Amino acid sequence: MKTSYLAGTIVARAGGEMSGPAVLLLSFAASGAAATGSVLLASLTLASAMGGPVLGTLLDRSRRPDRLLAGALAAYALGIAALAVTAGRLPLPAVVPIALAAGVSFPAVEGGWTSQLPRIVTVSDLPRASALDALTYDAGSLAGPALAAVATAWVGARLAVGMAAALVGITVPVALTIFRASATAALPRTAARSSAAGHRPDSPARQLAAGFAAIVRRRALLRATVTSAVSYVGIGTLIVCCPLLGRQRLGGEDHGALLISAMAVTSLAANALLANRHWRSRPDTRVLTSTLFIGTGIAAAAMASGWLVVLAVAVAGVGSGPQLTALFEVRHREAPEHMRGQIFTTAASLKIAGFAAGAALAGPLAGRSLTACLLIAAGIEAAAAAAYLACTRRPSRLAFARDRWSGQTHRRLR
Repeated sequence: MKTSYLAGTIVARAGGEMSGPAVLLLSFAASGAAATGSVLLASLTLASAMGGPVLGTLLDRSRRPDRLLAGALAAYALGIAALAVTAGRLPLPAVVPIALAAGVSFPAVEGGWTSQLPRIVTVSDLPRASALDALTYDAGSLAGPALAAVATAWVGARLAVGMAAALVGITVPVALTIFRASATAALPRTAARSSAAGHRPDSPARQLAAGFAAIVRRRALLRATVTSAVSYVGIGTLIVCCPLLGRQRLGGEDHGALLISAMAVTSLAANALLANRHWRSRPDTRVLTSTLFIGTGIAAAAMASGWLVVLAVAVAGVGSGPQLTALFEVRHREAPEHMRGQIFTTAASLKIAGFAAGAALAGPLAGRSLTACLLIAAGIEAAAAAAYLACTRRPSRLAFARDRWSGQTHRRLR
């Protein structure tokens, strides 16, 4: 696996993970209310959920995905820079459209890189490369919130948001360099294989619909996608609560970003342990067990006092890292080659939509009762585990109808 890929993804994801907490802290500092920050964070993530399927479709259709990915990274960097200038200075209704415009390109930071991974590694190296790729998410999740907290304390939240934009921006030439050779060599072969398999080029709208149909049709992929989307409602709620947790139980809202970093530390450690073990369980099972860990950590954070809240959030991190790794493995295993980019970004967007819902939910709830808000988040994780079990049961009449519909949709789109 190329070192430049790992370096580029770590820096890009550190900038992406820094941008959310930095915008949250900037909004909190400007208004003093959690609701303002939750609105901007929800706007960023909701737009990401909407932009992901479109970006994935374009990546799969493009003969130069390197240029498309680099352009999307640049667009996100510019959008975050615009937020650094306007948040807290313009009325909230004027800033929300900027957040929405920036968020559309965020899937390039997340699923965009990962969807191109099979172009630069062999099939036999893909499982290990997926684990290493997941570690870059953890590294970004560790560095991003910590940088947001430190930069906010030293130079202010506004410059912290600007630094996040700069980190994403400097990876644009890296993305161009890494995927340039594969764009001219691997893509024509991929297109040829798709044609040989009978997959005719569809319109973007039909290809977009086919991506959703493929997720619905493949039970393991549907199960992992639904579970992660519901789980991220709880995680989004937890993230918005972190500044309040820092202020109420640790003495300052900037400690909230450090709580997110503590979560990332244990996430990184858990993934590193799993990556070095050959006896790892099936990724499908790890999706369930990791979700239960996340719920346990959030419930403990609701009740913990003082610095014990750090330990509670760390337990949630033990689940969040392996959950992401397991999701990558399921997607790589289940995604058809000619739709890999679309399925990665579509599934990631559904997960991001869950995060956006949680962030929007947390604003008004946390303002009334932080403990109740966190307990609700823990209950959402329990609901995610229940969704996993529901998708695992023997097919019902509804499931047969779903499979029949998705199969008919697939045939119409071919």
